[in-house]
Amino acid sequence: MAKFYDMDDIITDEEVVSVVFEKAACGVGIDPSSETDSVEVGSKVELPFWLAHELQLRQAVSMNVPTCFNQKTRLEIQADSACVDLRSRCPFFYEFGCKIAPLVGVRTIGPLLLSAFKSRYKEVLTKAHTAAFPAASKHLTILTKEETNLYEAAQSSMTAFKRWRMGGPRFQRASVLGRKRKSTD
Repeated sequence: MAKFYDMDDIITDEEVVSVVFEKAACGVGIDPSSETDSVEVGSKVELPFWLAHELQLRQAVSMNVPTCFNQKTRLEIQADSACVDLRSRCPFFYEFGCKIAPLVGVRTIGPLLLSAFKSRYKEVLTKAHTAAFPAASKHLTILTKEETNLYEAAQSSMTAFKRWRMGGPRFQRASVLGRKRKSTD
């Protein structure tokens, strides 16, 4: 399940998933407003992914496809992926998608993740290299955690490239070496 010290992975495992109980469960206390501590067969309950995964391994529940991977999201990503606010749907959209795709048995999640990432990756790089700060900050509000990391890495590399291109350390070292050689001659 979660990588031990990876906070993003731990938070991803906390995403809520809808499940349907295939077996009755006694003494679980999932619903505090319920009079009993049992869950009947066929009950639909929302659980954190880590718990739903463990219960599915024990064949006690079956997971439903999370809403962030539904048909509406697919259609929006196909229409204009750069404008879709994936962060509000799931901050760890790609990581969560990779974890849940093999468990829900829906073969369309993998291609959805790939097409969304490809098209949004181009947009992230373009914005990181060309956008002014106000436009970039507005764009950052719809990016997932992974896309935000890519954006920041692209900005950092562009800043380092501009610094290098303007002279940076390579000319400073050359000029220092040149001065030392002249003084020793």
